[in-house]
Amino acid sequence: MPIYEYVCDSCQFKFEELRPLSKAGEDVICPQCQQKARRVLSTFACRTTDEHGFATALGNSCGSCAADSCSSCSH
Repeated sequence: MPIYEYVCDSCQFKFEELRPLSKAGEDVICPQCQQKARRVLSTFACRTTDEHGFATALGNSCGSCAADSCSSCSH
């Protein structure tokens, strides 16, 4: 089962839920205030190791632009 991210419209609490694909689009109840929360898009980071064994990001790390490195990114 995939993990989905949600945010509560009332208290803005962000949380994750493990849910079946068949219920992915359904709203859930916020564990903090018990109001309706909606699913939000998730971001993730991909990492690999370089030739020296050090961790390095695949692609850009923030996803807000098409730059190959943050030094050329405007964010």
